[in-house]
Amino acid sequence: MEKVYTPQVLGELIDDRAKRNGDRIFLFFKDQKISYDEIRRYSNRCANAFKNLGINKGDKVSIMLPNCPEFLYLWFGLAKCGAVEVPVNTAYKGEFLRHIVDQSDSKIFVIAQEFLDRLKLIEDDLKKVEKVVVLGKTPQNEIAEIKIPTMSFEEFFNSSENPVDVVVYPWDPLSIIYTSGTTGLSKGALSPHKFWIVCTEKMTEYREGGKDDIFYTFMPLYHFNAQCLTTLTALIAEAQMVLSDRFSASRFWDDIRRYGATQFNYLGGVMTILAKQPPKPNDLDNPVRIALGAACPPKVMEEVEKRFGIKCLEGFGMTEIGIPIHVRVNDRRSGSCGKPMDIYEIMLVDDYDIEVPVGEIGEIVFRPREPYTMMLEYYNMPDKTLESFRNLWFHTGDLAKKDKDGYFYFVDRKKDALRRRGENISSFEVERAVNSHPSVLESAAVAVPSEIGEDEVKICVVLKPGETLTPEELIAYCNDRMPYFAVPRFVEFMDSLPKTPTDRVEKYKLKQAGITVNTWDKEKSSA
Repeated sequence: MEKVYTPQVLGELIDDRAKRNGDRIFLFFKDQKISYDEIRRYSNRCANAFKNLGINKGDKVSIMLPNCPEFLYLWFGLAKCGAVEVPVNTAYKGEFLRHIVDQSDSKIFVIAQEFLDRLKLIEDDLKKVEKVVVLGKTPQNEIAEIKIPTMSFEEFFNSSENPVDVVVYPWDPLSIIYTSGTTGLSKGALSPHKFWIVCTEKMTEYREGGKDDIFYTFMPLYHFNAQCLTTLTALIAEAQMVLSDRFSASRFWDDIRRYGATQFNYLGGVMTILAKQPPKPNDLDNPVRIALGAACPPKVMEEVEKRFGIKCLEGFGMTEIGIPIHVRVNDRRSGSCGKPMDIYEIMLVDDYDIEVPVGEIGEIVFRPREPYTMMLEYYNMPDKTLESFRNLWFHTGDLAKKDKDGYFYFVDRKKDALRRRGENISSFEVERAVNSHPSVLESAAVAVPSEIGEDEVKICVVLKPGETLTPEELIAYCNDRMPYFAVPRFVEFMDSLPKTPTDRVEKYKLKQAGITVNTWDKEKSSA
């Protein structure tokens, strides 16, 4: 296979691939077909539009949009003018949303019309946002209600398609993607262009991606997954991508066949859900070669591979460091997330950062062999950055073991975080929202096993003396204050929480207790 030169800066990569591929289709979205050259021209429009609004190299811009082509134009436009993309989870609201837009120092907030009500609730606290750009038809009276100066995407997009005169280097920051905190607020991983490009190049090699591939994703574009493992992968491979607006088990394989997709990405319980769909005579009749993802139980993987005639590739990764451990197409071992890539160093250590013997569980620590191939820092959080980089290693907070042949096996999270439906959840932020209820004295959020893999969220609650509260009332309160995936499924009211002598909640005891006779289950409630 011909080795094509890959620029280490995203804007240059877009222009190089457009020059090589011209009118060839790059993106399929529903019934839209968008060529490589249109991607180049539309990203230039956005770059010029941002420049016209006063965005300079290094400035931050938040984007809160559902999956759509405009997301790519905006992201690529920011890359070309040296600005920094801050993708926002579309489920965020309230304090979750305010924290990201404000903490990132975003000067512009691009938001879909359907989310404007959420903006109105927090706009008084967004002192750094100078302009709001709204995508979607918005009544004039609704625009008038927004206190921050606002313009439509159509007006914004009506800009020059000429290249912008900005020099961008591989070490310049490209994005801030927020990852869930454990004992604090979500942290923004500030990452450079080279990190994104090198990580994607390596993953394209591991999945044997090429020009004839059509990469399909239903993952949201605010995730590292969809940006790196579909969008940039398609660019680097000079391939094509399909962007779906959401995952639908019933229409999934029809979509795959409609577009002729040869590879797709998954997270969480997706494979379990697909395996539970009623068998069809044409299950094997699909164009997919490779499914790339994580957290698929080995038995489910075996069933899915046999039933649909595909090969599942899994690895270990984080937004901060990319995907440094991964299997290859012809080098897999059941239950393993693979071996470390040659451009990284990986070690398993105990609580004192001493390497553990083969077969024993330790924390995954990481460092790159090349500069600018991981995040630069946790943005505006120097203490958290230093805390992660102890003894010259980045500490992932995840536990694994390895066998004598060097294959790694993910075990669990060491850190106090939860993962549900492919989303990382900060227990701290869940607890803070619950604790804001006037009847609640304190609470603790813990993970309990889900029927389809990953976690469900359980909240253990202690009420103030003399107060009463029903689980239904608490969940209704949570629905207004946190993204849907973070809203607890299980609620248990307790007289007190187990604590250490220094008054720290012993969450391991709550986790070990799991679901008890006193636990209320939202999914089994008639409310």
